[in-house]
Amino acid sequence: MTDNLKKLAEKLGIKTSFLMMGREEKQVSDDLVKFFCGELGYAASTDEDAKEALKALEKSEISHVLAPIYVRRQKDLSFEINLLKENENVELELLISIDKKTDKQVLAFSKTLKGELEVDGKAYVQYVINIQTPLEIGYYRFELHAAEKVYKSVLAVAPEKCYEVETSGGQKLWGFTVQLYSLKSRRNWGIGDFTDLKDLARIAAGVGANMIGINPINTPFHDFPENASPYASISRMFLNPIYIDVEKTAGFDEACRKKYQKQIDALKKTALIDYTGVYNLKIGALYELYAKQKKSSRAFSAYKKKKGQALHLFALYEAIYHDKCRGMTGGWRAWPEGLKNQNPMDMAIFEAAHADEIEFFKFLQFEAERQFDEAAKYIQTLGMKIGLYRDLPVGVSKDSAELWAGQDVYLKNSSAGAPPDPFFTNGQDWGLGAFNAFELKKRAYEPFLKVLRANMKNAGALRMDHVMGLMRLFMISDEQNEGTYLCYDFEDMLGLVALESVLNKCVIVGESIGNVPEGFVDTLKANNINEMSVLWAERWDNGLGDFKAPEFYPEKAFVSVGTHDMPPLKMWWFGYEIELKYQLKMIDENEKRRLYQEREQDRWRLLKVLDENGVWPEDNLRRGNYLYGEGYPEGITEAVHRFLGKSASHTVILELENILGVAELQNLPGTDRDVYPNWRHRLPLDLEDLAVSEDFIRNVKAVKRER
Repeated sequence: MTDNLKKLAEKLGIKTSFLMMGREEKQVSDDLVKFFCGELGYAASTDEDAKEALKALEKSEISHVLAPIYVRRQKDLSFEINLLKENENVELELLISIDKKTDKQVLAFSKTLKGELEVDGKAYVQYVINIQTPLEIGYYRFELHAAEKVYKSVLAVAPEKCYEVETSGGQKLWGFTVQLYSLKSRRNWGIGDFTDLKDLARIAAGVGANMIGINPINTPFHDFPENASPYASISRMFLNPIYIDVEKTAGFDEACRKKYQKQIDALKKTALIDYTGVYNLKIGALYELYAKQKKSSRAFSAYKKKKGQALHLFALYEAIYHDKCRGMTGGWRAWPEGLKNQNPMDMAIFEAAHADEIEFFKFLQFEAERQFDEAAKYIQTLGMKIGLYRDLPVGVSKDSAELWAGQDVYLKNSSAGAPPDPFFTNGQDWGLGAFNAFELKKRAYEPFLKVLRANMKNAGALRMDHVMGLMRLFMISDEQNEGTYLCYDFEDMLGLVALESVLNKCVIVGESIGNVPEGFVDTLKANNINEMSVLWAERWDNGLGDFKAPEFYPEKAFVSVGTHDMPPLKMWWFGYEIELKYQLKMIDENEKRRLYQEREQDRWRLLKVLDENGVWPEDNLRRGNYLYGEGYPEGITEAVHRFLGKSASHTVILELENILGVAELQNLPGTDRDVYPNWRHRLPLDLEDLAVSEDFIRNVKAVKRER
């Protein structure tokens, strides 16, 4: 690799090598580095290209007096500016305001010379500006007046740490998490909905829980409901209409119920969730209700006005996709040029011809948000310390409305994933779009902030999927099917998360399972970002040895048995997921044998740590060694939940799958529905019967004993 290419990669945050499995160093090929230089907007196919790109990048950095945004912690409001040397002695003035309507405030500051630089024959001086006027946290319109010129930027004043729930006397918290779609009730239409969420929250609050966690509830593909992954939506800023309770929509009456009852009954009887059947039934019913009220609903009109252009673009994408998807492949990139590139004339022609469809897509968002807000307000009245615990995916589908609406700010020819790690030894290609770090900063991080705010709405806590993405993302080239890490401005991203966390009073939880950079977890702790810890990973010897005792669990953590990508306790005990992978030819006979041998050892380790900590239920003590074929230990779920309850971790999460003895995976990573029915399993018990279920009562008592 030439020096120019290496320096360019370093400046662009492209890793030229990285650790595989935390141990082996992988060298990145020159071709892949060149590809990602181009992906970020800097051609580097030859050494001369790389040299010119490096000069252009350096010139861009120096020739701008101010950066597009400065993200600074409240206790250190210093930053650098660049001035032409001929202007080094001009008088400087700093002014800020909250917005265009508020008066500008003059700031007191000091100025220190940092150094001098020359770019393209022009001499520049760099100064460090240290703001001395105390500022509250928040966003400010920022102006620098110098030599009769005005330079503008944004100043984000961030707190030192993320928001933290106040508890008295060292109280430890606990709650439930559920895949919302999996909720089974006698009143829903074959899938969990926002009314089920309210009912579950009422049950949870009634037994003293502090929170309810749910899967991402962002918008899927309207025309392909079977693309059901909550982590690959078309937008993280809008909601999934499948969670609307049709019966709570204005205009629904007994005649509507009779019309749809047979279809509802059939959909509730399917072994797995029929996404196409449920979605199309709900959409058809909702269109009828929309047609009754579309011109008379003041609330709908007010909603459209409030959401403005963002909602309009989203609904327009939905309508175009619906119109084009049956006749062509390739998603929005295959649309006619005018629609693909958002030519105003082509867009106006399409809008005129499809006005009602566009309005209906807006209505779906209006009704989904109305019901979600209603559920969230109800949850707030229940007095839970955290309340709703939402989940933010690390990216969106590459064929999404987000990428179409913001083409310049997303990487165009690569997708996010992960290299091999101890949990997924073949690596992962998630097929998700990701932000271009340089374009993102040019826009003062506004696209990232919009996503954060949309998902912090109504949330007392937010789980950030693959939180390492704030620092770096493993991006895979579409052309070469190889990948490397691309870096973001970690300090900026952390500061913005902390600021939004405090402004929205939302606790942050970072999912950091996989290839975690050295020191990363310590940085999370310093920023008051909770770890997302799981029983299977809290083991000695880098997760391969004995299970840790409860006192060794991380304090600032949300801890659970597993995640949606991991087998529930009963499935793990019997090793059903090992057999499943073997049947699907994901592992061979030798690997299967090895994994079963390891599982036998791990079962002994789990029994040992449960014994040592005295957590077995007194009326259901361990009766044997439970070798394969001896059945499932009756009290083990309670024992595990009591064990987690004893942990030093701030918050314990009970997964309903474990409480109800589910032995199926919600998601088998690396597969799609043609191989395994991901995201389609219902819970085995009606919600109406949950509070009186003996399993529910006993597991709640188990964790409450230690909290």
